[in-house]
Amino acid sequence: MESIAMPTLDPVAEFRARWLPHVSKDGLSRIIELLEKGSPLLIHGAFTRAVPMGCLASHIAWNHPQTCRYQHEAGVMWLAKVAKLNPATSSVILAWDRDGAGNFELRNDLLGACLEERECRRQRAHLCEPACC
Repeated sequence: MESIAMPTLDPVAEFRARWLPHVSKDGLSRIIELLEKGSPLLIHGAFTRAVPMGCLASHIAWNHPQTCRYQHEAGVMWLAKVAKLNPATSSVILAWDRDGAGNFELRNDLLGACLEERECRRQRAHLCEPACC
């Protein structure tokens, strides 16, 4: 039986350590786009309202190969099955549900973490490219 991680107190630390390693390239691009724009499609207080309105986890899940087939339950499935987090105790979910995109500091910190992750992935991909002749 797989264990579900207990929450950390810092939502940004949890996001970096427990969420980002499992986010697909498309999911990362989508979250960056939504956070940068402060999009009304990125909601808080619920996993989804009406597709395509969803929380961070739902947008990530809709862009992940293991959970893209789900609709309203996608975020919960991605958190539990892919990220191995309890959706009810995730520090990111709890912080996002309180304020969502209205909390500029949280939104900016999550966006910064996403941008750093994207750059790290680009650097890793560049290091893995075959050398030019």
